[in-house]
Formats: sequence, structure tokens, C-alpha cells
Amino acid sequence: MPKNLVIVESPAKAKTIEGYLGKDFKVASSYGHVRDLPKGEHAIDIKNHFKPTYEVTADKKEVIKELKKLVKDAEMVYLASDDDREGEAISWHLKEVLDLKDANSKRIVFREITKSAIAKAMENPRNIDIDLVNAQQARRILDRLVGFELSPVLWKKIKAGLSAGRVQSVAVRFIVDREREIEKFKSVSSYRITALFDVGGKVLHAELPKKFETKEEAEAFLKSCLEASFAVKSLETKPAKKSPAAPFTTSTLQQEASRKLYFSVAQTMNIAQKLYEAGKITYMRTDSVNLSDEALAGAEAAILANYGKEYHQKRKFTSKSEGAQEAHEAVRPTDFSVPEAGSDRNEQRLYELIWKRAIASQMADARLEKTNVTISISNSNEQLVASGEVIKFEGFLKVYLESTEDEDEEEEKGGRGILPPLKEGESLTLKEMKGRQSFSRPPARYTEASLVKKLEEMGIGRPSTYAPTISTIQKRNYVIKESREGVPRKYVEMVISSGNYNETQKTEITGADKNKLFPTNIAMVVNDFLVEHFPNVIDFSFTAKVEKEFDHIAHGEQSWDEMIQNFYKSFHTKVEETEHIKRTDVNSSRELGVDPKSGKKVIARLGKFGPLVQIGDQEDEEKQFASLKKGQFIESMTLEDALELFKLPRDVGYFEDKKIVAAIGRFGPYLRHDGKFVSLGKEYDPLSINEEDATRLIEEKREADAKKHIKSFEENPEIEILNGRWGPYIKFGKNNFKIPKDKEAENLTYAETVEIIENQPEPKKGGRGFKKKK
Repeated sequence: MPKNLVIVESPAKAKTIEGYLGKDFKVASSYGHVRDLPKGEHAIDIKNHFKPTYEVTADKKEVIKELKKLVKDAEMVYLASDDDREGEAISWHLKEVLDLKDANSKRIVFREITKSAIAKAMENPRNIDIDLVNAQQARRILDRLVGFELSPVLWKKIKAGLSAGRVQSVAVRFIVDREREIEKFKSVSSYRITALFDVGGKVLHAELPKKFETKEEAEAFLKSCLEASFAVKSLETKPAKKSPAAPFTTSTLQQEASRKLYFSVAQTMNIAQKLYEAGKITYMRTDSVNLSDEALAGAEAAILANYGKEYHQKRKFTSKSEGAQEAHEAVRPTDFSVPEAGSDRNEQRLYELIWKRAIASQMADARLEKTNVTISISNSNEQLVASGEVIKFEGFLKVYLESTEDEDEEEEKGGRGILPPLKEGESLTLKEMKGRQSFSRPPARYTEASLVKKLEEMGIGRPSTYAPTISTIQKRNYVIKESREGVPRKYVEMVISSGNYNETQKTEITGADKNKLFPTNIAMVVNDFLVEHFPNVIDFSFTAKVEKEFDHIAHGEQSWDEMIQNFYKSFHTKVEETEHIKRTDVNSSRELGVDPKSGKKVIARLGKFGPLVQIGDQEDEEKQFASLKKGQFIESMTLEDALELFKLPRDVGYFEDKKIVAAIGRFGPYLRHDGKFVSLGKEYDPLSINEEDATRLIEEKREADAKKHIKSFEENPEIEILNGRWGPYIKFGKNNFKIPKDKEAENLTYAETVEIIENQPEPKKGGRGFKKKK
């Protein structure tokens, strides 16, 4: 048996590391965390300095049993979980559960899985850093206390099954606040003037630096230009430079992968995890932009080999964030001489992004030449301007350019192209001048990436918490990520060309959103309740202060139980005070007015299955209900909006002598016919769909269902053979069963089908079910 046992967190990592260590080492995996606080009120002894009780989680009992056997046969155990607070806590829990002593166990850390990094870690073992463990414990205990005490308050006062989290509630608040800003925003129109000049067969784009506030001013200016002549008043050329961005931190990697690769934050972290475990990149949870001397040398060698000496410029970046640990490194390739890596397309794309960003950070500035042109108008004091940009030396741009959230706006302003040759005093021939009505934009809704950026800017959360926070608020149905179509809006366009003035009214689509985060009605109600009754928990600066206190604990500057005591005293008092709040005082319903038909009250409120409007009081036995449409909020519903919803369910017509009804349900608008349901897509409104379209949709659904159905059996109608996304399968009740490759689905007999169900192998345990920590 090998004398040394190394315990890491994941099987993929174990496999990579075992290859580096040789026959004297056995590498095993703990599959992430092995112990946690149990459910219920006995997990934390509040009176005894918040002493936690931990227990081995049910899914890890077998893992611990196996590890204990391996420990028994080993002379030395190396705890090699990740090099951060969470990893330190995992090592500490393992040491406790496996009953390891200092004499026969050591902690080793590395931030990349390469032969040299592993060898270096083995040469520098240390003891477990209890300060780091305490910082992780403090976070876990504090978050449990908040969730455990706050969730029941929400159940009693708002709706059963709700939950609240310390960082999640703050993230939701950003999204709710932004939605309300957008709701209140009043768009203002102005008129932008652009011009096209013919310069020896080439086109010069110019614009007026100011906008006109009224159509009359814009029209008057354009008409005056019909009589004007134009000339180049001045040409100013000056050198400029662009510098590369720093290598990736967790947050900038999440943002850039979202903008360039359209990955969700969780997807980015999952793919990065695989690249890290395969030894391709350094540890992906970091807030440092630092590169080690070894990395700087590797980047330099790759730049000299691929691009030449003039493209290299050594740079040392330092982090802006206070808590950043400079001993850690940015996310970078472990080997700069490898420009491509990854086992599938998405891994390859993310690796390429990381490689390019890190390489570019060590490359020379791009040298540009910018030219600004001023164009005089003979009968006006106004001047038009044009600008162009020429790249004199590409530098880092040869490899990579960082993208930004507001690239659409940049495009709208007109990119800086190359200008045609111009001379001062030269007369210009006007091809066309345009005055276009434009509208001020409301603040943009958050994407996952821009929310991460906001959390980081505010000092809320840390690299390990961004992805789980964003996943949690969506899982709990406080926030939905989706794309929404815009609405048409008319605008005016005025053009002068060939001595004529023309004016047209055109239509554009405004307010379309792609993969943005929208708050739900429940988020708004819960947010307002927390803001009113638990201002501390949901206060931005307070949440950031708590993060700093965790940092102080990690550095041994503060006692973790004292820190929790300071928080808990006032928090628990607030929880007790909520006992006096009446459920009716919580702002989860609004009276909208009176139904003109019945004379009864119309109310918008939260129901068991989501937001709804109702006609009649709670006591009214004949009250009517209607679900809100997607994008409607209780707080902004009007009586007119509500009465429109009561037009549903609506009789659309008949098909095969059976009634077709259109309605809105929990999952959106639908048709009901003959006991079956057909979902209505974006194209159809349940209030206006006609009999002909409804009939066609019912027939299409039947056709699709028929293609899906292969066969069923009289002996047991619950057993069906269906066509699925991955081919034919057997459905029995709520369970699905694979059909063996040597069987034809169409030819299966009832007896064969039952035999397949009874002999279906047990699903494999282990790797697939493993959920990575954090």
C-alpha cells in the first residue's frame, strides 16, 4: 500500500494529481464538503457563544467510511483541498472526522494543478489555518441564523415557503430598485443631426456635437443648411494609445464570458472548474490580478515566439479591491505556450478567452493616430465634427480587446473609421443631412454579469459567492432571467438631399431585453418588507461591512463569535418585534377600484400560486380571480388592466362540437379543448386569438403528440413507448426507462416491455451526483 494519502475535493482533480506524485502516493476525493450544520434549531448553540454542531451529511457517510480505511493504512495524510477559506474549512472538517493528529497529517495548498506546483506544495506543508476556518464558519453560521430566523417571519407575514438570505436579499434589492427606476423613467426626445459628405468618391461621416430639443429647431437648422456651403475648418491629428486590461479575476471572467461567449455566471464557473481540475488554468476563485514571476516569464516567452520582441511589455497589475490577496494569482493558463485546451467546444472557448486576456496583459500598448475634423457651415455659427482613428501599431490588439456592457450605444454614436484624405479650407459637397428623433433611455436592467460587477463594486460577496448568489435568487423565484420583446414606437426623420427637404414618420422597436434579470411580484413584496423591518440585513454598506469583518477574522484580527454576537443582538430583537406586525399591514395587496358590472371591490394581491386580481372581498363566496400577465406588477396595476384580465377565460369558438377556451394560467396563456391544453406562444394573445388560429394550434399539438406516441398496451395503459429527444423510451407512471440497443421500440411486446422495466440497472452512484462545493 502507498505510504502517503492525499485527499482532494474532486475525483477529476485526484486523477490529475495522482499522475504527478508516483507510486508512494494514493490520491482520494472527499467530493466537496463532508460535514454541515444539520437542519433544525439545534445546529447552533446561541447561548454558548454560537457553538456549532456539525454532522456528516447523508451522502458523504460512505465517502468517510472509505477515507477512514485509507487513513488506517497511510503513514502521512496530506489535506489538499482548495486554497481558500472554504477549502481550509473542508480540510479542518476532514481532520476532525477522520481523527487526524498533527503528527500524521499536513495541509498543502496549490493554485494550479501542474507537476511543479504540486511538488512545491509537497515541499511546503503547513498546519491548518484556524483563522481562515473561523472566517468560513462565521459566514456559514451568520447566514444560517439569518435564514433560520427570517424565513419563518416571511411565512407568517407574507406567504408560506419563502426564504431570505443575507447576500441574496441584497442582490434582489438591486434588481427591484432598478425595475422601479425603469418604471418611473420618463423618456425625453431630442433631435440628432448627422451628415454625409462626398470627398472624391469617398464618404465622410460627420455630426453636430449638440442635440436640438424640439422638432422646430431641428427643422429650421436643416432647412438653413439647404442654402449653406461647407468647408474643412480645421484638422487636428494627435497620437493616442490603448493599454490592455488586467488578467482575469473571478468577477471579470464571469462578466467577459457573459458578454463574449453568452455564458451564464454558473456555466462559466462550471467550465472553469473543469479546466482547473484538468491542470489547464490556475484556480478560478480569486480577486487578485497579480501574475507570478514564473507566469510573467511564460507569457514573455510565448509573446516573443509568436509575435516578436516589440510586442512584449512586462506589466505588474495590482488589485483595487481592499480584501484582495496578492499572494494569490489572477485566472491564467498554467502553460502560456499552449494556446488551445479543453475537452469540448465550450471549454476550448473559455480557455482561449483566458489565454488571450492573460497574454494581452503582457503586451505592448496599441499606438493610434486620432484625427478630429471641424466643418464650418457658411450661414451658421454651428460646426459639424468628424473623427477618425488609424492604428499605427497593433500591440495587444493583435490578440484581444475587452468588451463593454454599453457597446450598442458606442455603435449608435458611430464607430471611428479611417477618414478620407482632407485639407484645411477644402470645400465639401453635402450628399445628405439627417435629423433623427431619438429618446433618452431608462437605466438598463441587470444581466447576470452586470449584477456581479455591481456586487463587487459595492464590496458585497466574494469570488466564491457571486455564482451561487445569482443561482439562488433565480431558484427561489425572486428573479427570472429572460428575454422580452420590445414595443413599437414612432419617431420622426427629416432629411435634406439634392436641394430638397423631406420628413417621414418611421417606427422602431424599443425596450427589447435579452437575457436580463427581472424581479417577480413576490420579490417586490419581500424586499419592501425587509427594507422596512430589517434595514440592517438589506443595507448595502452594512452587508459590505460584514464582508470586511469576515476578512478581519481570516487575518486573525477579530474573534468570530464576538462578530456574530454584535450582529445577532439587534437582528434578533427585530425578529421579535415582527410578532406585532399584522399580516394585513404587509404591502402585498392593493385596492384598484370598483368593478362597474358588480359594484364590488377589485383587488390585486399575491395568491398561493402567484400574483392575481380578484373581484370581491376575501369573505365574498362568489369572488372571481384572474392571473396577472407576464411583466405586470401588483404595485403598478390599474383598474383598466385588471378588468381586461377578467375577460379571460374567454370562449374562442368550437372545434369538433366542443368549446375552445382561452385563458392565462401559472405557466402563461393557453387554450383548453376537450380536456386537453395547448400552450399559446408569444405570437398569440388569449384576448384576441380567433377560432381559425386556435383550431390550427390544436391540430398541430395533436400531430406532435401522435409523433411522440409509438405504442401503448391494453394490459396496462400506464405503460407507453414514446419518442423523446434522445430517441424512443418507455414511460411508466412518472418514471422513464431506457430501451436496450438491440431492441426495436415498435416491435416490443408487453412482456418484453415489463421485463425491461423490471431489469433496469440501478443509476450509478458517485461522480455524476457529486455537487461541487460553493
